[in-house]
Amino acid sequence: LEMEGNQITLASLEKGTDNPAFIFEGEERHYEDCSGPCSESREERREGKFSSYCRKALQPASKAKDFCKAHANVLRRVVLGLLGVAYLCYFIAACYLNFQRAVALVVMTAVVAFFICWNIFKKHCGAKVMLLLRPIGKCSQKSWQWLKWILWVALLAGLIVWLALDTGRNPEQLISLGGFCFLVLFLFACSKHHGAVSWRAVFWGLGLEFLLGLFILRTTPGIQAFQWLGDQIQYFLGYTTAGSSFVFGNTLIEEVFAFQTLPIVVFFSCVMSILYYLGVMQWLILKISWVLQVSMGTTPTETLSVAGNIFVGQTEAPLLIRPYLKDMTLSEIHAVMTGGFSTIAGSVMGAYISFGIDAASLIAASVMAAPCALAMAKLVYPEVEESKFKGKASIRLSSGEEKNILEAASNGAAASVGLVANIAANLIAFLAVLEFINTTLRWFGEMVDIEGLTFQVICSYVLMPVAFLMGADWADSPLVAELLGIKIFLNEFVAYQQLATYKKNRLMGLEEWDGNQKQWISERAESITTFALCGFANLSSIGITLGGLASMVPQRKGDLASVVLRALLTGICVSMLNACLAGLLHVPTEVGDCAVFFSTTNFSSTSYTMYTCCKQLFASSVLQNGTVSFTGSWAEQAESMLWLTECCGHYNHTSC
Repeated sequence: LEMEGNQITLASLEKGTDNPAFIFEGEERHYEDCSGPCSESREERREGKFSSYCRKALQPASKAKDFCKAHANVLRRVVLGLLGVAYLCYFIAACYLNFQRAVALVVMTAVVAFFICWNIFKKHCGAKVMLLLRPIGKCSQKSWQWLKWILWVALLAGLIVWLALDTGRNPEQLISLGGFCFLVLFLFACSKHHGAVSWRAVFWGLGLEFLLGLFILRTTPGIQAFQWLGDQIQYFLGYTTAGSSFVFGNTLIEEVFAFQTLPIVVFFSCVMSILYYLGVMQWLILKISWVLQVSMGTTPTETLSVAGNIFVGQTEAPLLIRPYLKDMTLSEIHAVMTGGFSTIAGSVMGAYISFGIDAASLIAASVMAAPCALAMAKLVYPEVEESKFKGKASIRLSSGEEKNILEAASNGAAASVGLVANIAANLIAFLAVLEFINTTLRWFGEMVDIEGLTFQVICSYVLMPVAFLMGADWADSPLVAELLGIKIFLNEFVAYQQLATYKKNRLMGLEEWDGNQKQWISERAESITTFALCGFANLSSIGITLGGLASMVPQRKGDLASVVLRALLTGICVSMLNACLAGLLHVPTEVGDCAVFFSTTNFSSTSYTMYTCCKQLFASSVLQNGTVSFTGSWAEQAESMLWLTECCGHYNHTSC
């Protein structure tokens, strides 16, 4: 049957095909009111058409996705190449416009380029180079037994000659050297197994510590590099003000300690979390641990944990090796604990820098402590068991579970809340306990006519010989000993606060003595004390360490408790060894021409330079028959009498 070109068959009628020519108004209403199978089939047809349209629309996107997958390596190289060209153009422009300003950029670019080239070289040519060097390695192994002794004798002779020449100009450095040797012998006397000490680990660790100290404290590149790094960290800390001033207001962050210092911990924790997410910290820790492991012959697990302690705290660093803790020997666990006690975390380092403590010294102390801690840990608790990780090529570092950089930043900031609360609570508790102890001691002292007996006074007498052996002057030793006692029995946070007060008094040019009370310590004693306090080795940290490690390996609580006191003692001595080395390598800051300084200053405020120059002027003045005269170079200065009058306005002296 045909009608206007439209064919209707029995099959089409059975399927329910609609013919527009045979639809009447009643039927339209019937279809509209139709519910059930007929409406469902029409909806399915609409959905099918929509999905087909979507598939057609998404075909270009799916093809592009397939293309990207197929050519991922090529596209990655193209993008990296474009970024490299863009950075090269930026680098050239920065150097061309102002090379002096771009020196830091040049250094960072050179370091990154070196490691990239090294990785490429190792990947493509490493095996060939090792194959070529194999005959040389075999020859050196045969003669290594006697070559090793020649090398050690040469190094020892060179060290003795250098010490003789260097200490000849500053004999007080010999005291620090004697203190260093005394502490090493003391730790050897406390060794668990004297006959099992690995002297390779001990000597290499101390040697690396000495070389790092020599580079950082004596060489011009080392001094400039760490001073620059310290300055950048101080600038970086300044960004904390933007967040804390918005939350707390400018008045609080300028006047209240908690709002001034503790937000820095939050900021540092956030930054460290981001660096961990990006893999920067893992890369740094792996490189440092590789150097320590190859030179000292320690196992990868303990070395990784100690290297991690340079940047993170005593409970965070063991997380790097958490899967391996259950199988580690007692000696390895002791090394992990010692590393935690011997260093401070990067987050609290920011707080100490905000006090006014020298940033370069804090960074140097943390870096130097790593090889020394590992060496002294192996001296005090040598390896007598068979480690499961000895000779293992590599250990897999655990990483965070963050999905993106924003989550890493948020988690880092959130994780610091507990740390900030812990610091605030400890400060409140310890300062209150210290005041209670001092009040009690004063009461007992007054019973037998001893005035002013305090915890600090007791520490200053008990630990005074130790402070003197580290290299502090005898006059400064009581105050240095007092700070050591606060650090060991309370915590280093309180001690650094007090050290910052002494440093501020010195820089302000206050009188050294206010009656019988010393108001500040010398620059050399400041440097020694900064290194001596740089560590978490105090009595309160025992609970923190045991709690943190026991939560990771609860089945080894007994083993952890059996070695924690030895680790604490070792950590205390490691910080003191660093301080001895700082005293040995300290170079006094030379005061410039005082006549030039006096001629350009207005004497309205005091400073340490003014104090030093006034003391020189006082020393050169001679009072005879009521007339003041001057000796030395001051006799040639026409304004010496005027300068003496100005100095007498700030400081007391017989010439005044």
